[in-house]
Amino acid sequence: MRIGLLTGGGDVPGLNVAIKTVVREATLRGWTVQGLRRGWEALLRLDADDPGTAAWLTTLTPERVRTIDRTGGTILHTSRVNPASLPIADLPPHHAAFATPGAKTIDATPIALKAIEALGIDALIAIGGDGTLRFGARLAKEGVPIVTFAKTMDNDVHGTDVCIGFSTAITRSVDAITALRTTAGSHERVLVVELFGRRSGETALLAGLLADADRTLIAETPVDPARLAELIAGDWRANPSRYAVVVAAEGAKLVGGEEIEHGAPDAYGRRRLGGIGEVLGEEIKSRTGLDTIVQRLAYMMRSGPPDSFDRMLANAYATFAVELIAARQFGKFCAVQGGRYVALPADTPAHGARQVDVASLYDDSEYRPRITGIAGRAAFLS
Repeated sequence: MRIGLLTGGGDVPGLNVAIKTVVREATLRGWTVQGLRRGWEALLRLDADDPGTAAWLTTLTPERVRTIDRTGGTILHTSRVNPASLPIADLPPHHAAFATPGAKTIDATPIALKAIEALGIDALIAIGGDGTLRFGARLAKEGVPIVTFAKTMDNDVHGTDVCIGFSTAITRSVDAITALRTTAGSHERVLVVELFGRRSGETALLAGLLADADRTLIAETPVDPARLAELIAGDWRANPSRYAVVVAAEGAKLVGGEEIEHGAPDAYGRRRLGGIGEVLGEEIKSRTGLDTIVQRLAYMMRSGPPDSFDRMLANAYATFAVELIAARQFGKFCAVQGGRYVALPADTPAHGARQVDVASLYDDSEYRPRITGIAGRAAFLS
């Protein structure tokens, strides 16, 4: 059997562990693994008449992947290409015949299907976030034998309790917040740390909880700057070292305000999210007179090797995916629910939005995590 394997969306620690595990499990069964470079883009770039496009493929052998689990990122590289809505400008010239005159985007699914057939792939494994998983579900609907599983630092994929990369993002964030306390304390300032988390504040919630931040701001609850300033001033005064710590998800917004975006839109119309930390820092200083330090952790949260939990999760998801293929259970999404691995329909991630359960995990009047009802909860308090 010939397995195709790709990683899409933003990179996270643990992807290389998953790649290595797929190769190991496939090799034990006498199968081969064809790596597709840069996610779904590989299926659009391949051209049977152009040998140069073979660079979008890489044969994955035990020797090739022997040491990759020691590093972060993904050796297959990644992209955010969505073939179901591809900008015409991104359509490779050899596929120009598929374009509709005057159209700005194209549904390139037929191109992807043609590439899968040409490659002789018997089954496909796709690892990614919401966008990658949605197109994986589209391929499953088209009859492609596919299995998917999730990675994302935000842990915002519907249908699963935990995604690859989430644990390491929290670990990195807690370590950074703890380290930054020394500077905040030395200068008697308010430290504002901005973390990734566009629509879900779960990473910020747990990082703030575990780093014992004074206040934690999540994407699900708008922030009243006057109330926050009052609380932070009290936190600063109550601390013998005269400093306070605020953790904020990048998707947090002020009451009546919008998410803060910056930069020009990409080919899909998306602008980068971020900058709430600077806004909060200015609000706190203007309202309290306290100096602030603003630190956006950004890509530091997804850099470097995975922590132990993400290694275990990536290993398990990858093994599960290969087992499903061996059992010819295609069109499946590998997930964790209630602490157990389950196989769900591939389109599960598209049927909802995963966000923080504010009522049981957060005090929105105090801007603090407040965990209630531990009995029966999953280990990640989801």
